[in-house]
Amino acid sequence: MPLAPVQESIARLIARNRTPSSHLAGAAALHLKRNSLRTSNGLDYFHDREALVGHAFAADRKVLENAGYKVDVVLSQPGFVRAIVGRGDATTKVEWAHDSSWRFMPAVPDPVVGFRLHPLDLSINKVLALAGRDEPRDFLDVLFVHRNYLSLGGLCWAAVGKDPGYSPEMLVEMLARKGRFRPEDFSALNLTVKPEITELKGTWLAALEGARRLVRSLPPPDAGCLYWNPVARRFVTPYGDTRALVRHFGSDGGIVPLTGDQQLLSNDGAALRLIAEGSPPAPFQKKPRSGTKAARRKRK
Repeated sequence: MPLAPVQESIARLIARNRTPSSHLAGAAALHLKRNSLRTSNGLDYFHDREALVGHAFAADRKVLENAGYKVDVVLSQPGFVRAIVGRGDATTKVEWAHDSSWRFMPAVPDPVVGFRLHPLDLSINKVLALAGRDEPRDFLDVLFVHRNYLSLGGLCWAAVGKDPGYSPEMLVEMLARKGRFRPEDFSALNLTVKPEITELKGTWLAALEGARRLVRSLPPPDAGCLYWNPVARRFVTPYGDTRALVRHFGSDGGIVPLTGDQQLLSNDGAALRLIAEGSPPAPFQKKPRSGTKAARRKRK
């Protein structure tokens, strides 16, 4: 499902103010495609530095008010602003927040929203969000990324690079405590398809079992990485021999995976344009793992 009309109008207006350090994140960025799962209840803009939040909000507010939108601030504190934005009866929640600049991939340019967090970083954020809270929207989103981007096991393996307080096994078992929902728990979400509880449960249990097998099989020194297949030119869930795969660790601002002198990106079309539109990335190297205490509650 695409953005709601008011969300798309707002996102297009303030797209000019987006940069790799000030990008759309959360469920709105995850579900931009028209065949996606649901519409988010708001727009979430993440910023690599706390000081950027106030500057970005001021610039966006000016653009929005000049276009006739009303911006009602409901919460403002260092590193975080929440406002209700709209015209007439069409309104939506918009948040500007500071989040860690540590990620696996650079933010990617987008023709609608300016810049957005890479789908794999969005997916990893969703896994960590579900581990920390028990929200129906997070459960559905994690199943969505498991089916469409990377398996639950591969995401858990990489997620401990962003939050090293977890081991892969601990994170999988934290997630195993989730997923106990009734049909009415999803009624408040704007979904394209009504959830079928039995099917969701079966998929979830299978994903957990696959994740358990995977994290037990991989070499512990690799914990916290994604695996890039240079032949398929995409990130993969590793099975069996991993020697031909490139270990891709996160870094400040993210980095595209490299194999020798060839720059390779995921099959995300917007990410591919980074090479043509941006400066060359630094050479691949294993980065030390670093976590963040950024507001996980804002990863919607």
